[in-house]
Amino acid sequence: MKKLNYKLLVIAGMALMLTACEKDFLDKPIYGVLAADDYYKNDTELEEGVFAIYDAIQWTYATDWNSMFVVKSFPSDETHAGGGDQADQPPYQQLDDFSYTSENKPIEHTFQGLYFAIMRANVIINTAVGDTPARAHMIAEAKALRAYCYFELVSMFGGVPIRLTQTKGTDFAMAKSTPEQVYAQIHKDLDEAIPNLPKKSEYAPAMRFRMAQGAAWALKGKAFLFQKKYAESAKAFDEIIKSGQYSLAPDYSKLFLKEQEYGVESLFEIGYSETTKNDWGNFQWGGNRAMENQINWQLMGPRDTKFEGGTSGLSKGWGFNYPTAKIAQAYEAEGDVVRENASILSVAQLKAKGGDWLAAPGEQWGMDGYFRLKYGTLVSETSAPGAGTPELNYGTNIRIIRYADVLLMAAEANFLSNNVGVAQGYLDQVRNRVNLPAKVITMDAIKTERKLELAFEGFRFLDLIRWGDAAAVLKNQGFSKNGNFLEKHNLFPIPYSEVKNNKLMVQNPGW
Repeated sequence: MKKLNYKLLVIAGMALMLTACEKDFLDKPIYGVLAADDYYKNDTELEEGVFAIYDAIQWTYATDWNSMFVVKSFPSDETHAGGGDQADQPPYQQLDDFSYTSENKPIEHTFQGLYFAIMRANVIINTAVGDTPARAHMIAEAKALRAYCYFELVSMFGGVPIRLTQTKGTDFAMAKSTPEQVYAQIHKDLDEAIPNLPKKSEYAPAMRFRMAQGAAWALKGKAFLFQKKYAESAKAFDEIIKSGQYSLAPDYSKLFLKEQEYGVESLFEIGYSETTKNDWGNFQWGGNRAMENQINWQLMGPRDTKFEGGTSGLSKGWGFNYPTAKIAQAYEAEGDVVRENASILSVAQLKAKGGDWLAAPGEQWGMDGYFRLKYGTLVSETSAPGAGTPELNYGTNIRIIRYADVLLMAAEANFLSNNVGVAQGYLDQVRNRVNLPAKVITMDAIKTERKLELAFEGFRFLDLIRWGDAAAVLKNQGFSKNGNFLEKHNLFPIPYSEVKNNKLMVQNPGW
């Protein structure tokens, strides 16, 4: 499927999005752009504004060294930050061992990028008038995307400022709302959005990157789950399951390949392109620019100076995000051959495929003897020879919500609201897909299934936090110090730049 290259809209007022902007920057005029009041006069311009929200989310996940993906992934027990040595990309190592501070750049980028998307959504919500079905749809889409961004913020940072209008002037001061207030806004946005969102099947194939009813219901169910409102969560997930719009793809090994993007299992994903013909001369490193390419997969491939791929299908990368031995052992303990073979590759398996790993035992930092296949540097996922530099043109989409995740969240919500039979059926569906035998449902069974099904997708750390398991599971990784549980690690710190520039902002406890 051809992917959409989201158009990055630059309008006056976008420069005023974040509290981290400095006054001397704000005082300078911006030449060659349109004022917001002079744009968004017709449906075409409004739709471009909606696409710009996706572009900001894309940028939040994909900007070279500061992706939200690493913030959500590296603190977990399923990966090591990796790198050439312990001094290679210190912000990554800090996320891995919980030595990060409020000045950690990936954390700062995550916070700011989500607010970029929120402010773009606010422009549409406050500018468009829902007097036609098309405009009602665009307003609903912007509200659902705003709800998604606020969910990511509240789940990672706790209470945050709720900005619902465009910022005026240079005073960005706004106090944090409570987590309960943020969740209330998420549900309000979703309740208002869902009636005016299309079903997935009602979108043309090229438009299936856009928010559909099912994705909005999934966000609602997930928000309730994080709030421990299990009956409400189960009801929201039931709307998806009974809709008939989604199903499990039969072959787990192909789930994260281009051929399955926006497929039967996809509720919401962020798209990237392998057709932009990036090379070392034109690639957009850093800055507030759109990143159509998912450069993170190149950063997270096997270290190029030590790796020979043979027939494994993996290409060389820069050595970050290696699987832990712990996740490999979890697959083996469950007898989960299908998901293990689709997700990781051992050094022994690499050598059996004619490849080689040239590092001595213990030489490669953060390397336990395994490489990632899921979201890996797969040769098949980048540009064809002659269409740019392959390592700069990975097009693999990030799956934000997929149906297996919905089934497992529904299983959890139903189990915890005493609908055990329903929960068992959902767990069975996920296990049947990968040829695992039936297993009596318990919370431990659900936790194990999420760990194996969703490995390397950026969910594990926040799952451990919401379950209250992080202190025990991550105690040897730095979450606890000298045997003492550090509660501050249940939330990421508010970035220092935000606290500095917003006189009403209060830092999270312990930071």
